[in-house]
Amino acid sequence: MTDREARPSTDEEHAPLLRSSEYDDIPNGTSHPSFGERVNSIAQEPLTPLTKILLVLGLVLLLTSSIFIGLFAGAQHRLSLEREEGKHTTTVTITATATATTTSNSVSITTSTAISTTTLVPPPIPVPTTLPEEKPCLESHCIVLSASILSSLDPSQDPCENFYNFANGGWLRAHPLPADKSSFGNFEFLSQQNQQVIQRILESNYSVGSVDDQILTKLRDFYTSCLDERRLNEIGTTPLFHLVRTVRKLYSGNDTDITGQSTYGIDKKVQGLTAAVAFLHSRRIGALFAFEVEGDVGVDPNHMILWFSQPELGLPSKEYYEEKSTRNVYKRVVERLLIVLADEDEAESRKRTISAPEFVDNEDPNVWPPWPWPPWGGDGDDDKPTTPINRTEEAKKLAKKVVKFERKLAKASLDLDILYQDPIATYNPVPLSNLVDVLPEIHFPTYFSTFTPRSFPDRIVMTYPQYAASLSKILNETDSNVIEAYLVVRAALNLSPYLGMGTEAWQAHRTLLETLTGIKKGAVGDRAEYCVNQVENTLGFAAGRYFVNETFGGDSKVKGTKVITDIVEAFKESLKDIDWMDKKSAKAAAEKADAIRVKVGYPISPDTRDPRSIARYYGAVKVDKNDFFGNILSSATSDEFKKWLQLGRRRDLNSWEMYPSMVNAYFNPPSNEIVFPAGILQPPFFAKEWPNYLAYGAFGQVASHELTHAFDSAGRLYNQEGKLVQWWTNYTSNGFQVKQDCIIKQYSAYTIDDGKGGKIHVNGNLTSGENIGDTGLIQAYRAWKTQYHVSEKAGTEYLLPGLKFTRDQLFFISFARIWARAMKPAAAVQRIRTDPHSPSRYRVDGTVSNIPEFAKAFKCSKKAKASQKC
Repeated sequence: MTDREARPSTDEEHAPLLRSSEYDDIPNGTSHPSFGERVNSIAQEPLTPLTKILLVLGLVLLLTSSIFIGLFAGAQHRLSLEREEGKHTTTVTITATATATTTSNSVSITTSTAISTTTLVPPPIPVPTTLPEEKPCLESHCIVLSASILSSLDPSQDPCENFYNFANGGWLRAHPLPADKSSFGNFEFLSQQNQQVIQRILESNYSVGSVDDQILTKLRDFYTSCLDERRLNEIGTTPLFHLVRTVRKLYSGNDTDITGQSTYGIDKKVQGLTAAVAFLHSRRIGALFAFEVEGDVGVDPNHMILWFSQPELGLPSKEYYEEKSTRNVYKRVVERLLIVLADEDEAESRKRTISAPEFVDNEDPNVWPPWPWPPWGGDGDDDKPTTPINRTEEAKKLAKKVVKFERKLAKASLDLDILYQDPIATYNPVPLSNLVDVLPEIHFPTYFSTFTPRSFPDRIVMTYPQYAASLSKILNETDSNVIEAYLVVRAALNLSPYLGMGTEAWQAHRTLLETLTGIKKGAVGDRAEYCVNQVENTLGFAAGRYFVNETFGGDSKVKGTKVITDIVEAFKESLKDIDWMDKKSAKAAAEKADAIRVKVGYPISPDTRDPRSIARYYGAVKVDKNDFFGNILSSATSDEFKKWLQLGRRRDLNSWEMYPSMVNAYFNPPSNEIVFPAGILQPPFFAKEWPNYLAYGAFGQVASHELTHAFDSAGRLYNQEGKLVQWWTNYTSNGFQVKQDCIIKQYSAYTIDDGKGGKIHVNGNLTSGENIGDTGLIQAYRAWKTQYHVSEKAGTEYLLPGLKFTRDQLFFISFARIWARAMKPAAAVQRIRTDPHSPSRYRVDGTVSNIPEFAKAFKCSKKAKASQKC
C-alpha cells in the first residue's frame, strides 16, 4: 500500500445484512470503487464512435421525456380544476441538462439543455375513502312512484317561499277542478279509487258463501235502487210528500179531545211539536235541537249519557244568515219547496176525491189533510166566500218567516270555535229536570219514549245551556204555522237529494248547493260514483268487509302500525326536551301516550272478518232494490236507534266511527284512541313497498297528526282515561298557552280569496287544534330518523330513479303532496267558516315554517317564509 492510499476506517461496515449479487465475485480484501471514481474513469477514456452515437440518442431521449412530463402535468392540472375549483396551484420549471466531456482532440465538450415550464397541482390532502355511489331502484314500481313524484312538482317555485306550490304545482295543473265538484284533491282522488274497488264488487256476480251472499245482495240491491234514475223520476216527489204528511199530522196533534188536552194530559201544542220533532230525529233529520250519546267525560268517560246541543241549520253557519244575497237565495229555495209540497198535497187530494167522494168534506180524521194545508188555504169558514189565494205570494211570505226563524236559531247558537275547541265550556252536566223546566215546549218523556221506551236519563250534559232558554223564547214568539213550515223544510232539505233529478224538489236543493259551493250550474257527476258513495255512507261496514279483502292484505297492517308506534315512541322521547313542560307533566303525557289505543285497518265491532257479525249489525236495515228513498230512511232510522241503545251502557271500546274504506282518520278524546281505516292506507298516503322516508312523510303525517290531537288545545284537557280533568301543572299549561297563542296569531294572518275581490282571514281560534295537530309532523320526522339505521340495513330506504333530492327533502315532499287540492272560492269560504281545519295551502306552508328541520333540509335562509318559526 503506498503512502497515497487512504487507510480504511475501522468504523466502516464491510458486511451488510443483505448483500447485492453484483459484488459476489469480487475477491476478498479488494476495495469497491466509488460511484464518482467510476464516472471519472469513464470520462477519462477516449469515446468510441458507438459511444458518441449512444450519447446523442440519450440527449434526444432526455429532451423528449421532459416535453412529455410537461404535457402530462398540464393535463393533470386541467383535470384537477374540473374536479375541484379554487385549489392553489404551483408553477414549476423543469430543466434537463446533458453534458458530454472528452480529452480527445477530435471531440470537444458538448452540452445540451431542455427547458419545460408548466403549472402543477400539489397532491391533494388525503381524505377518507367514500362508499360507492348508491344505485337507485329500477323496478317498475320504483319508476312509477318516481314519475308520480316528479309530475307533482313545480320546480319553478322556491320551496323556502312557497313549498305547497313547489310540491303540488304539477299535480294541480294536471288535475283541473271538475265542474261537478266544489273541491278535489288527493283525499278525493284516493276516495274515488277506493269506491271503484267497491263498485267492481257491487257490479260483479261472484258468490262467496251463504252469509256473505246475503250481505252482498243487500249491498247490490241498495246500489241498484240508486242507479235507477228513470224510476226515481217517475215516482217524483211522492215519497217526500208522504213523509212530510206524517210530520204535519203529528204536529197537528189529532189525538186530542175537545178540551184541547191530549189523552195523556199534555198540552196539544206541546205534544204535537214533541211528536213531530221526535219523528224527524228518528230519521236523522235535524230540527230545533240535537241529542248525542257520548261518555260522561267529567265522571266516567265510558258511561254513555245524553248530550243536548244546538241543531244543524239550513245554511252551513250563522255567518250566512247575515249575508243578504245568500238569504235571498235560501228564501227562494224554501219557497220552491213549500210550493212543490203544496202542489203534491193538492194532487193527492184530487185523487182521494175521485176515489172516495164521500169524504170530500174532509171531516174524517183518517182523511188527509185533516186541517187546512197549506196555511194560506183559507180560514175554513164555509159561510163566508173564499178569497182566491195567490199561492206564490203566500209561499214567499211564509218562506221569509221561516228563514227569519232560522236566523234567530243561528244567533242563539254557540260559536263553532268554542263548540269545537273548548271542552270545558261545553261540559255542563245538569239534572234532566233543568232542561224540562227551561224548555217546556217539548215534553221530553214523550220524546225519549220514541227511542228508549225502557230507559230514561236522569242526568244530561248541555253543551250550551243558554241555547235551551233562547229556543224556548223563540218558539213562544213564533206563529205555529211558521214552526210547522220550518219542520217541513227541514225534511225537504235533508231528503230531496234522494229524489229523481227531474223533480222540482231536487232542483231546488241543487240551486242552494251550487250557490254555497260554487259548483257549475247543471254540472252533475257520474251517477255510479254517487251511488257507491251512498252505499258507503249507509252500509259502510258491510262494503268495508270486501274492500279490506281486496286491498289490505299482506303485512300492510303490520307496517302501518309500526309507523304509528314509532311515532308514539318518538313523541315520548321528545317530552324531556320541551322547555315549557315540567317533569311531572311530561311523565303524565308519556303515560297518556302509552295508554292510547291504536286501531288500524278495520274494526272488530262489527267484526269485518266475520260475515255473521256484519249481518247482525245491519239486520234492521230493510233494502228494496226498487225504493232508494225508502232505503235511505231505513238506514238512517237504524243508525239513530243504534245510537240510543248505547244510553246508560258502557262504551263499546271495539267500535269505530268510520267505515274501513274511508279516506280519513280520527282521535277520540273520551276513549283515548287513534283510528286509521284501511282506506287511507293506500297511495299517495301509504304503500307497504314504499321506502320509509316516503311512508313516514305521508302516512306518518296522518299518524302524528292524530297522536298530537291527544295533546292539542282540546285534547290536552283529557287525561289518559279520557276524563276531563286538570292533569298538567299550571306551569306547563301556561307554557302551552304561549305556544298556542303563537299558532293562533300565525294562522289568523293567513287569508283566502272570497271570489268577489275580497279577502277572508283564517279563523285561528277555530283551527287551532288542527293546526297544532299538523305540527306533529316533526314527530314523524324524528321517528323516521330514529329507525333509519335499521331500515337502511333492511333495504327499505332505497333511492328512486331520476330524483335529485335528498331523503330528508323527499320526506317533506311526500308530506306536502297529500294536501294537494283545488277548490272553488265559495267552497273555500264555507270551509273557513265551518271547518276546524285550515285551507290545504296553510296546512303545508304553515306547518313547515314551524319545523326547523325543514329549513335545514332545503337550506332556507333565516329570512325565508319557511324559516319564520312560531
